[in-house]
Amino acid sequence: MSSGFKSRHGGGVIAQFEAAEVSILRSLVTQVLGLVAPGETGDDPLERALGIGSAQQPTDPVLARLFPSAYADETEAGEFRRYTEATLRDGKRADAQTMLDTAHPGRTELTADQAQAWLRSLNDVRLALGTRLEVTEEVHEEIATMSEDDPRYPAFVTYDWLTYLQDTLVRALW
Repeated sequence: MSSGFKSRHGGGVIAQFEAAEVSILRSLVTQVLGLVAPGETGDDPLERALGIGSAQQPTDPVLARLFPSAYADETEAGEFRRYTEATLRDGKRADAQTMLDTAHPGRTELTADQAQAWLRSLNDVRLALGTRLEVTEEVHEEIATMSEDDPRYPAFVTYDWLTYLQDTLVRALW
């Protein structure tokens, strides 16, 4: 199993991944990539050209977590969402693509910019998985008492592993 990320002499980070770990990472990132596909725009040609989207908060709990409202006031939140969500989606897709392009079995070396993209993408994957699993702050206690026969066990262990990877990446960059 991966020993996590470590700082690389000269900048960036390194990690060692097994093929199965890369397969899991790629699968999860691909799922998030599908979720953050370009949003819908209005019929107005200018709105389409500028990527101005809907003011409505997503109904999917994962998308609502990935694109939370920036303001408590519904009107302000909607206007902010209309003009910013397309750019946020673009950024999440670019980060996910960087992760897909650089995740390889064996030694993985990342530049500082690639490592930052991984950090953001790992965060998105953890948010998506954690939302689906309804993870709480007691996740470690829940995993410790969960039977390995529990059908949720692999997903919870994967969530825990992603948390570990993200933690080691933050520490390696710090």
